Amino acid sequence: MNVVIVDYGAGNIQSVLFAMKRQGIKAVLSNELEVIEKADKVIFPGVGHAAAAMEKLQKSGIDLLLPQLKQPVLGICLGMQLMCSHSEEGNTNGLGVFDVEVKAFEKKLKVPHIGWNTIEQLQGQLFKGIENESYIYMVHSYYAALSSDTIAVCHYDIAYSAALAKDNFFGTQFHPEKSSAVGNKILENFLVI
Repeated sequence: MNVVIVDYGAGNIQSVLFAMKRQGIKAVLSNELEVIEKADKVIFPGVGHAAAAMEKLQKSGIDLLLPQLKQPVLGICLGMQLMCSHSEEGNTNGLGVFDVEVKAFEKKLKVPHIGWNTIEQLQGQLFKGIENESYIYMVHSYYAALSSDTIAVCHYDIAYSAALAKDNFFGTQFHPEKSSAVGNKILENFLVI
């Protein structure tokens, strides 16, 4: 299977590579449009600032390619947020795959939201074999609001989208590559979609 991890200068790429290796997959890191377009599966990771990341995507043309892909695409953390319509972080327009607003947590909360939390209201193939209220690993200061594309919910003072799905596009706010056996199962499920 040809799995391509989109390399646009965002963080957490090494941990995603190791997670794919655990799945028996030798993933390819690439920012070349042709390589991404020909992949069987695409993983769009991200750690960092939305505006800076979007600028890198625009310079490479990846911003135009990603929303048009027909194969399964998994956005992780900032990758998922960038697939939304808009982010309050840097007042950034996203790729518009998900018609969802990304918002900042209330100032009263400790941010970033770091550590283990539970997910619930799980729907769809991505969560096949995953128990409700399973623990996953989070690191984020912004969140995707609940929407018709929400397939998992998390709580941090408010309920928000822990995962999104629409057509061939999937996104997790949490890091499956750092979420132990639960995360490995979610990645395994993505690879068979």
